[in-house]
Amino acid sequence: MALALTLSELARWVDGDIVRGGLDASYTGMAALDAAGPHDVSFLGNEKYHAQFSQTRAGAVIVARGETGGPPHAALIAVDNPTLAFSTVVRHFAAASRDFQPGVSPQASVDPAAVLDPAKVRVHPGAVILAGARVGNGSVVGPNCVIGEDAIIGCDCHLMANATVRERCVLGDRVILQPGVVIGSDGYGYELVDGRHVKIDQVGIVEIENDVEIGANTTIDRARFGKTVIGEGTKIDNLVQIGHNCVIGKHCLIVALCGISGSTRLGDYVTMAGQCGTAGHVVIGDKASLAGRSGVTTSLPGGAVYSGLPAQPFREEMKLRATVRRLPKLVERVKALEAALKIRDLPDA
Repeated sequence: MALALTLSELARWVDGDIVRGGLDASYTGMAALDAAGPHDVSFLGNEKYHAQFSQTRAGAVIVARGETGGPPHAALIAVDNPTLAFSTVVRHFAAASRDFQPGVSPQASVDPAAVLDPAKVRVHPGAVILAGARVGNGSVVGPNCVIGEDAIIGCDCHLMANATVRERCVLGDRVILQPGVVIGSDGYGYELVDGRHVKIDQVGIVEIENDVEIGANTTIDRARFGKTVIGEGTKIDNLVQIGHNCVIGKHCLIVALCGISGSTRLGDYVTMAGQCGTAGHVVIGDKASLAGRSGVTTSLPGGAVYSGLPAQPFREEMKLRATVRRLPKLVERVKALEAALKIRDLPDA
């Protein structure tokens, strides 16, 4: 059962000001504007949803400062950033409803040489934890997960169903692996010898720092030697491929379907929108942003927005696109000019 919050408690939680509503009114859940009921908290984070705001049944709504609209029955709390404030509310109710029951399922397979405290971790049915692996307190190992030999899982991690952490790889604290994530698969390395592709051994590891979340079916390859590193606070979406020996900086955002080739380095706070790709051995500087479907073929300085293939500064690429869109008309003009010149060049009858 979620823990109820009064309006005054809610205002303190989100560091907001009560615009209207009774201080002792109580709320037990959260929902979107069009789905919320009288005991729910909602938020107005985008003016596109103002029509829903005017008709919402929510008991309380978190709004931007200066907003006074909405139905009269809804209490209002004004904050600087309603979306961010609402995430605090979500965390409260999600944490209150989370049912952490420590213990190791009899249907799990845990090697006697693995290190974990059954009274402080949760291991679901079908999970396999091999010799030498360590699982930190507060961590949850979901159904059918596999943790390889000598792998290290930090405290308060959550490995969801079918996630795999291969041998010797390291997860920091509070790491979330969504279903199907594979950490530490072999890097893609072959040499052509006498007409045959010969596999190059991949003997490194993957190291994931604290507070990283990795989306469903994303794969991160172990280094050929040394480490593939994912920096603290980085958030990776579904279906992303990160190659061997990559180093991803702190607090980066990597959106679905990106592919990052081996030995690429991303600085801190880099954003890659959907379907971006990089060549290998390139460096992308701190706070660079790549628009969707950008292709990085050479190293890029930080602090700028890039787009296109090959990726280049956003404004330059937009000018190039505009020029390309004018090409059909330019071709027609050239044809018309050519035709006119041919008429003029005809000999006199």
